[in-house]
Amino acid sequence: MPSLGFASAAAIQQYLTVAQERHLDWRSALEAAGIQEADLQDGQNRFSGEQFQGFLAHLIASANDPLLGLHTSAHVQPGSYNVLGYIVMNCATVGEAMARIIPYEKLVGDMGVSRILSETGQLCVEWHCQYTDPTVRPHMIANVLASWVKFCRWLANREDASPLAVELEFQPEDEAIQREAFEAVFRCPIRFGCNRSALIVNPAMLDIPLRQPDQILRKTLESHADQQMANLSDPNLSLVEKTRQQIRDFLAEGISRQDSVAESLGLTARTLQRRLGEEGSSYQTLLDEIRLEIARKSLSESEEAVADIAQRLGYAEPRSFHRAFKHWTGQTPGDFRASCRTGPSPPVR
Repeated sequence: MPSLGFASAAAIQQYLTVAQERHLDWRSALEAAGIQEADLQDGQNRFSGEQFQGFLAHLIASANDPLLGLHTSAHVQPGSYNVLGYIVMNCATVGEAMARIIPYEKLVGDMGVSRILSETGQLCVEWHCQYTDPTVRPHMIANVLASWVKFCRWLANREDASPLAVELEFQPEDEAIQREAFEAVFRCPIRFGCNRSALIVNPAMLDIPLRQPDQILRKTLESHADQQMANLSDPNLSLVEKTRQQIRDFLAEGISRQDSVAESLGLTARTLQRRLGEEGSSYQTLLDEIRLEIARKSLSESEEAVADIAQRLGYAEPRSFHRAFKHWTGQTPGDFRASCRTGPSPPVR
C-alpha cells in the first residue's frame, strides 16, 4: 500500500475542535492514532497520513454522525491551512487566491491533490482524495470542499458566493437526508455518485475582490512558504509533488519534455504517466498547472516580454502560449497583464 504522506497539525485541529465541542472521546482517538496532544499546539508539526486516517476513523465511529465531515467545515479558519491560509487572505481576488492552492497545498498535507480545469464556460475545482479508508474518505471529501466554500465566503465577505453545482464521488445510503444537509451548506445542486469530487464554479467568481489584500505581506508569506516547501522531507513526497518539483526545475531551463522529467525521477515516461494516473493526475495536467502558475506570476509582477515568458515555459512559439493561456483563463496574456495593472474587476452581482 502506498504511503499516505503526512498531515499538518493544523489540519487535525479542525476535527479536534468539533470533537471537543461535542464532548467526544477525542483523547482515545489521539491515543489510538499515536498522536500526542502537546504536539498539536504547533500548527506546522506533521503527522503521518496513516495516523491522521486512524484518528479520523476512531472519531467517526464515536461520533455516530454520517455528516461529521460536512459539519466540521464550520470550523475552518486561516490557520486550518497553515501558512497557505494567510497567503490567500492577502490576495486581491478569489482567482488570485485559487492560484495559490496548487503550489502550496502540500504544506497542509498529502490528503489530496487539487486541479483547476476550464470546462465549456465553467471552472471545475477538483479534489482527488489520497486516503483509502472507505469510511474516512467521504467525510474528508465533504470537509475539504465545504471548507473551501465557507473560507471563500469569509474572505470575500460574500455569504451569497456559492458554486453552480457540487459533484461528489460517494453515494450515501440516506441520500435524501444528506442531500438536504449538503444543499444547506453549499446552496447549490448536489450530484452524488459522480466520477470525481469537485466544485463547478462560474468563472466570474474569480474577479470577486477579497476583504483585506496586502501584496507586500503576501509576497513575504510566499517566501516563507517557499522555504517550508524546500524543507519538506523528500521521502514523504507523493509522486505528483516530486513531478511538480522536477517540472519547475526543468522549466527554469526552458525544458518541458516528459521523458526528461521521468528520467530525472528514475522512471520511463510510460511508467510516470501510469503512476500519476493512479494518483489522480497526469503529466500534462501538472505541466499546465505550473505553466499557468509561473505565467500569472510573471505577467502580474514583472515587465518580462510575453515572448520571453513563452520561451521560458518551453513553448516553441509565442502564439502557442497565447492559445494555452487564453484557454486556461479566458484572457490573452496581454489582457491579463493589463487587468493586473488596473486592479480587480467589480464584484459579481
